[in-house]
Amino acid sequence: MSEENNTEEKQFSIQKIYTKDVSFETPNSPKIFTEKWEPSVEFNLGTNVTTLETSLYEVAVTITITVKSGTTTAYLVEIIQAGIFSLVGFTDQEMGPMVGSFCPNILFPYAREAVSELVAKGGFPQLLLAPVNFDALYAQHLQQLQQQSPVTETIN
Repeated sequence: MSEENNTEEKQFSIQKIYTKDVSFETPNSPKIFTEKWEPSVEFNLGTNVTTLETSLYEVAVTITITVKSGTTTAYLVEIIQAGIFSLVGFTDQEMGPMVGSFCPNILFPYAREAVSELVAKGGFPQLLLAPVNFDALYAQHLQQLQQQSPVTETIN
């Protein structure tokens, strides 16, 4: 006996990938180029999802990097890499992982390339960002949400 499926077919498509915002600053140049290069990197990553219309979502990955040589700031990079994605036929349980992990995984290589190019054009050694496990980050986010709003029972 075959199971009837009345749900609509799942469809995923990339409508557009674009750089929404980019910033590169070298607040201590040219002096920084004359000093011994001892870099330390601070890396921050975030994602944001905006519903544009039914089944159409903008997903944005924000990367902020501050690199210091010793105690002096060498450069700051911020990029918001975004995409518009069409998602049709996904359940509520499936939408979270799609926009929270799958779509950011698509966007990250574009952001990674832009960061590398900006840093090199700024006169610094190339910065190659390591791959990011968005599946693990999404799972961690869900766990944090559960801890922030624990389920309480009422006893009558």
